[in-house]
Amino acid sequence: MPSPLLQRARQTLTEAVSRYSAALQGSPDPGAAHHQAAVKNSLGQLQTLTAKLESRCLRVAVFGLVSRGKSAVINALVGESLLETGPLHGVTRWPRSVYWQLPVEGDLPWQVELVDTPGLDEVGGDLRADMAQTVANQADLIVFVVAGDITPLEYEALLELQRSQKPLLLVFNKIDLYPEVDRQAVHRTLQTLRNDLDQSHPSAPLAVEDLVMVAASPAPLKVRVEWPDGRTSEDWEPQPPQIEPLRQALLTIVTQDGPALVALNALRSARSIEGEMVGHVTQLHGDRADETIWQFAKYKAAAVALNPIAGLDLLGGIVIDLVMIRTLARLYGFPITGHEAGRLWRAILKSSGTLVLSEVGSGLLGAGKTTAALFTLVDSASGVMALAGAITAQASAAGYGSYTVGQAAKTYLEQGCTWGPEGVSATLATLLRDTDTSATLARLRHEVAADLVEATAPRG
Repeated sequence: MPSPLLQRARQTLTEAVSRYSAALQGSPDPGAAHHQAAVKNSLGQLQTLTAKLESRCLRVAVFGLVSRGKSAVINALVGESLLETGPLHGVTRWPRSVYWQLPVEGDLPWQVELVDTPGLDEVGGDLRADMAQTVANQADLIVFVVAGDITPLEYEALLELQRSQKPLLLVFNKIDLYPEVDRQAVHRTLQTLRNDLDQSHPSAPLAVEDLVMVAASPAPLKVRVEWPDGRTSEDWEPQPPQIEPLRQALLTIVTQDGPALVALNALRSARSIEGEMVGHVTQLHGDRADETIWQFAKYKAAAVALNPIAGLDLLGGIVIDLVMIRTLARLYGFPITGHEAGRLWRAILKSSGTLVLSEVGSGLLGAGKTTAALFTLVDSASGVMALAGAITAQASAAGYGSYTVGQAAKTYLEQGCTWGPEGVSATLATLLRDTDTSATLARLRHEVAADLVEATAPRG
């Protein structure tokens, strides 16, 4: 049965693709071809994320310094020598993926994409660092392979990879060469490095979800061979990989947290893609949207100024604002009903106390305007002055209120309704709240939730 988490994330991404595809319809400016192309490219990325959700594929990026046995670890996991290994440094020159089907008891099988990466300390550091960050951002889980004493360079690399906000699994390889090393010794080394180096990273202490000890390609064992004729010789006998602890660790993560990790990572990537699209959508429609907002602000100011009946000012102003919101929605290509426009209008009012006072004040001034109009029947000179003042104040408040509503609606539409109930950020926040807390997800949930505090707030 498909995971509800994956279904919810897939539905959100599908709706995002639909919204931004509509934003491309009827783009008025021939000079906006660059922005149209950028939006189309981003739509392709969102569709790729949607396909990944449907494939039940967990992407695991394998990092480490040279000669730590990253490729050997992947070969041992899949049970085949698919990746080249050797005694020379830098056998792996570019990221390569190996797909491994992991059976899950009582559920559909999961496909694990194991991404082998070049050593982080090879020549071409800047380029390699950019590559590592790109691979880490696209991964659902990071595996970092060490062998022997963990060096300061490895600790720094772990901190850098941790910025991608992915669960981090530390694999100690070549345990056959270090029989005296145990988990406590590795943790003591990490603690020492943390004490020595974390002064430069006070806000980002290293957090490792698990430590696994393996021997992906154990050294061959020397054996004594006795021949029938009495001769003896020595030979080297290959040893099987000791990889089961890592296989079990990955199986546990996939079983407990696979859907949550894939869904959360897809939504976080989609939120980043949407952030880039906002600027392009603004360039496509921003000028015409501003013209529309100013036009409605003038309409509202004039309509309120000319309305002589108290109480109808506020009602008429609301109707004009709702029509403006629906007009802006059609301009951006986003379908919006009258009910949705009303809900957005109320949300904008709630987020702006000044606007509430302006709108309410507009209605109160309507009574003042009527009083001033009646007063002109008694004293024409002072009555006309009072009426003119009331009209000016009310029209200004109404025009300002409509302009503020329009700008807030414009921002909402340019962001593809990302802070609305169907938006990517809102869905991401919901999944973070509803997923079960496990050791693997605990830190990830905290970090991503902190990033969403500002992103889920309306802007305008």
